[in-house]
Amino acid sequence: MSEQPRVLVTGAGGFIGSHLVKYLRARGYWVRGVDIKLPEFGPTDADEFELLDLRRWENCQQATKGVDQVYALAADMGGMGFISNHHAQILYNNSLINLHSLEAARENGVKQYLYTSSACIYPEHLQEETDVAPLKEADAYPAYPQDAYGWEKLISERLCMHYMQDYGIETRTVRFHNIFGENGTWDGGREKAPAALSRKIAIAKLTGNHEIEIWGDGEQTRSFCYIDDCVEGIYRLMQSDFAEPINLGQDRMISINELADMIANAAGIEVTKKHIEGPQGVRGRNSDNSKLREILDWEPSVSLEEGLTKTYAWIEEQVKGSGLNMSAGR
Repeated sequence: MSEQPRVLVTGAGGFIGSHLVKYLRARGYWVRGVDIKLPEFGPTDADEFELLDLRRWENCQQATKGVDQVYALAADMGGMGFISNHHAQILYNNSLINLHSLEAARENGVKQYLYTSSACIYPEHLQEETDVAPLKEADAYPAYPQDAYGWEKLISERLCMHYMQDYGIETRTVRFHNIFGENGTWDGGREKAPAALSRKIAIAKLTGNHEIEIWGDGEQTRSFCYIDDCVEGIYRLMQSDFAEPINLGQDRMISINELADMIANAAGIEVTKKHIEGPQGVRGRNSDNSKLREILDWEPSVSLEEGLTKTYAWIEEQVKGSGLNMSAGR
């Protein structure tokens, strides 16, 4: 049996990164994790973990030494409340991370580099209604991404493409569609919709005040992909020879109101929704998984109900142990 590659996971202290490290270690890979923080909800599974700020060139050189593959997940990001209010910070920090990380990987002879992009690269004019056509990879152009976060992701996709063309490093690019699950940010302003609603509903259940706040009318639509499917898809893409960007998400579109009801059902309660002003992002978004099925002969299989049940149970336990101010609407 040949020796498994040595792998670097950047952003290994974050939600998807920490799950990916565990997944790769279970398959026998030697894994170095790098982030500006350790995993928040438990010890790292990495063979080696370095606390490094990847905005700095010398840190990227250090991180990418002696590895065969890089899974590039490091990013300054969060949910809609965060990315809609920190455009300059996001564009500056993430550009530095991605420019330095890819060039350092090239200099250090990394063979394969997987970049994690986002559905935010898709043009806003294709996402102005709740009942939208699923987004195909080719819909990215002509380019008109959502916010600075989307522009930075699209530029980094192009960077990967040109590094493969000019320097021969094998790049892979995956476009995430709303990944959720346990051991992720659930409070503090950077959490995404499934985690935020799970926290609000856990507080509602624990306090007996079953009114929760939802930004906008709640009819905005999305698809949501459970973390186990996400890391499986990332790994399968790295093993493939497909070098173009590809969607990774579920193709089941639901409204935020429906998402709240699903989570409330997992909690065993009914909630009253109070709709308030707040950032909502695009009106509707769904993933077209045709290429995913064609290229990988695979697609996400964990149902939304199953994933939300697991995620809610974990977040309820976090709320119970947090001493959080029990204000159901916040």
